[in-house]
Amino acid sequence: MKLFFLLLFIVVPIIELAILIKVGEIIGVIPTILLVISTAVIGVSLLKRQGIAALDGARQSLEAGKFPVDSVVDAACLLVAGAFLLAPGLLTDTLGFLLLVPSLRRGVAHWLFDRLVASGNVHFQDFNTDGGGPRQDGAPSAGGHTIETEYEDLDRSDAAPDREPRGISDHRDSPWGKNRKPR
Repeated sequence: MKLFFLLLFIVVPIIELAILIKVGEIIGVIPTILLVISTAVIGVSLLKRQGIAALDGARQSLEAGKFPVDSVVDAACLLVAGAFLLAPGLLTDTLGFLLLVPSLRRGVAHWLFDRLVASGNVHFQDFNTDGGGPRQDGAPSAGGHTIETEYEDLDRSDAAPDREPRGISDHRDSPWGKNRKPR
């Protein structure tokens, strides 16, 4: 892990500087600066479109009753791609643009996930969502857990009539006030 951070914060900026100097020698300083700025602007606009698509995919998965694994992975990769695209430099911009390619992004995510599982740092457990009972392999299902909580009834009859219960307002135009009965 220390080697990773060494590469990230020391080696990558040195490589970026070398590339920028070489490109600046070939095409000039102003075109190089414009190239870096334009790649960031184009990358962020593509990132915005794909981020909205990932959110739509997550919403559709949730509406279908599925956990949005692909959308979460896409969002994480898009976050990294955005960081690469906003960092000044041509190497990081190239890596950011590569992460914007959906098939390549999913391939990188699968490769990374396989490496994390193989290293023992990530443990994957499948849960039975049928509502209870042991799974076929004998492991307990997620349906058998109890969640304990405490609550306070805010709509008690012994509350002062001139005072609104704590946490509830009379805003009829808000989504939370629409179902309230008028006093």
